[in-house]
Amino acid sequence: MRCLTVDLAGRPYDIQIGPGLLARLGEFVGPLRPSRLLVVTDPRVGPLYASRVQASLQPLARTAVFELAGGEAGKDLRAVEAVLDALLAAGADRKSVAIALGGGVVGDIAGFAAAIYMRGIRFVQVPTTLLAQVDSSVGGKTGVNHPRGKNLIGAFHQPQAVVADTDTLRTLPPRELSAGLAEVLKHGLLADAGYFARVTRELPRLLACDEQALAEAIARSCEIKAAIVARDEKESGERALLNLGHTFAHAIETLTGYGRWLHGEAVGCGICLAADLSRRLGLIARDDVEIVERAVAAAGLPTRIDGLSRSAAVESMRGDKKAEAGEIRFIVLERIGRAVQRTVPPAVLDATLAAGGYR
Repeated sequence: MRCLTVDLAGRPYDIQIGPGLLARLGEFVGPLRPSRLLVVTDPRVGPLYASRVQASLQPLARTAVFELAGGEAGKDLRAVEAVLDALLAAGADRKSVAIALGGGVVGDIAGFAAAIYMRGIRFVQVPTTLLAQVDSSVGGKTGVNHPRGKNLIGAFHQPQAVVADTDTLRTLPPRELSAGLAEVLKHGLLADAGYFARVTRELPRLLACDEQALAEAIARSCEIKAAIVARDEKESGERALLNLGHTFAHAIETLTGYGRWLHGEAVGCGICLAADLSRRLGLIARDDVEIVERAVAAAGLPTRIDGLSRSAAVESMRGDKKAEAGEIRFIVLERIGRAVQRTVPPAVLDATLAAGGYR
């Protein structure tokens, strides 16, 4: 087991990474002394792991399990209301703890519900997908989608702990494993060129669910994100760099309908578009763009999207959370291993979209 710490001033929390941690979850939740516990999960993860989690937690406090339905397409305020209803039915009070058992959708919904229930109760992230283990479970971003944009409704609400049981990745469909690798590649591209190169070399091991390779990738990605979050919790500056590829990705998800593309698939495509944009701004060479595209393709992810409207994509991106007064701000690569934030001339953005398959 590996333990990392997100070192927020006065509010640090640990990220536990390793096999067999679901059965030990009570060890990590016990110090919180919860009055009630609600495990929020979904119909795929619940049948696999909820009973194991409940058995570990039951000695601590009365524990209920609630299954969300709908996936990314149902990540909306109605899902949050359903979790709030479940908290009320469980008799949850301000000393209760919500447990998010599942992927990023479950974590985002359960975390947001915890942020607003009785003006805020504690929650613990128990991510079961690679994407959630390397990215979405860490950092305290919670929220849901709106028809006009991805994750537009939410709150910063840090978990009390993150417990990533790597055994859960054995049941992950190949498509979702690839989706998680998008965030792994992203972390290397924005902060650590050596890590990006190592991950690129080890993609066959990662895709084969090699336990050691996955554990190392999860730990390094969490280290990169935890360090950035500790320096900029509320995304007033540096934390925005973690959105490399996401301005494009969120527009893809919004315009195609939430759930058609997995988030990581949209991020993979978005990373390639961001690399192309970086080249057109004179920051990186064409060879660097090709390196990024080959890595994304080798991870089993799309490198382009065909048929989406360029004008609709730009309009969607103007509504992105990172836009300021309607001006789109992109995360681009100064080099592999270093990202910066830039505004982009419309003609340059249009050329990147056209090259990426937009009509």
